[in-house]
Amino acid sequence: MAFMALNMQIICRSWLVLRLSSDSPFALAMVTMAMAVPLTVLSLFGGALADRMPRKQVISVCFAGNASMTFLLATLDMTGLIRFWHLIVIGVINGAFMAFNMPSRQALVADVVPKEGLMNAVALMNSAMNITRTVGPALAGVLIIYVDTSGVFFLNGGVYLFSIICFSMIHLDENVSLRSGKRMTEDIREGLSYAKRDATMRGLIIMLFVPSLFGFPYQTLLPAWAREALDVGSDDLGYLMMIMGIGALTGSLFLASLKNVKRRGALLLTISLVWGISIALFSKTSSYIVAFPCIFVIGAMNAIFMSLDMTLLQVYSSAEMRGRMMSLGLMTFGLMPLSAIPFGVIAEGIGTGNSLMISGVVLAILTLAFTHWNREFSEIA
Repeated sequence: MAFMALNMQIICRSWLVLRLSSDSPFALAMVTMAMAVPLTVLSLFGGALADRMPRKQVISVCFAGNASMTFLLATLDMTGLIRFWHLIVIGVINGAFMAFNMPSRQALVADVVPKEGLMNAVALMNSAMNITRTVGPALAGVLIIYVDTSGVFFLNGGVYLFSIICFSMIHLDENVSLRSGKRMTEDIREGLSYAKRDATMRGLIIMLFVPSLFGFPYQTLLPAWAREALDVGSDDLGYLMMIMGIGALTGSLFLASLKNVKRRGALLLTISLVWGISIALFSKTSSYIVAFPCIFVIGAMNAIFMSLDMTLLQVYSSAEMRGRMMSLGLMTFGLMPLSAIPFGVIAEGIGTGNSLMISGVVLAILTLAFTHWNREFSEIA
């Protein structure tokens, strides 16, 4: 439910930004950055908090904070008092709540699911996320017509409150001994040291950052590429994004269906390589029909990779470090929109297709280089 509210709010917030800024793309980027920066900067603190406080409590407080900010946004919008700077400030606060919420949410999965079913559980959770990513924006787009953006924001606030009720029903005997008497900065330093000296943790985190920098710029540049390469309208662009979402959902469900997967490290590296090659091939597509299977594969590889890597982080991290390891992985979610900036600059100079080609090729090359220098990573079960 919370992910549905988030995805509905993204499209609703974007529509409101365009209305307030006379259709400024830069304004859209600013609002996206407002959420991305605190998510990147504060995730480490969120991970430390997840390892020193009951995770259900952290999640519920963050949901309550998001609900209050959403109701405030709805009220400002409904009364006509909304200004662009309000969206920036509220975006920063929402991003901060996400930074503290997401490490606890991810770590909580390992607290309630047996180790042997963890990969399937994470994949199913990501399947739900991908469903909301497909349905949420479309639903919000329709609702805006009937209840305006303010009505959708009020609905989202109610969804966050409902999520708090749902989380309160989860019975979990959390280990209060995980609470630390150290300062939070010491907990963060301890987590970074743990990730650095543990070869498996180090490899998994590196392999999260590489695709975040070189595998995700296509999401931001897709509209510009579609206009340049295919000369499509908004409806055809919507179909492309829908196919990408269907691919992500299919990939998540495929991973959830797998049983007793051996050498998951090798599978992760293979998915990363195919992801990079798919982006490179997609960048040179000149046919709308051919673009469909390419974007489907990219979406599927994206979803499988992220689900699998986050699963392995939880499986191989110790219980007292799990929240901090999740925070290192989740920092990549904040880097995703930031990584599009240099490739956007490249696209301005040599074209969007060439920029996407570079990102895909670099992702494939770095994956091969990592595989060569970390041969033991392929043996991760």
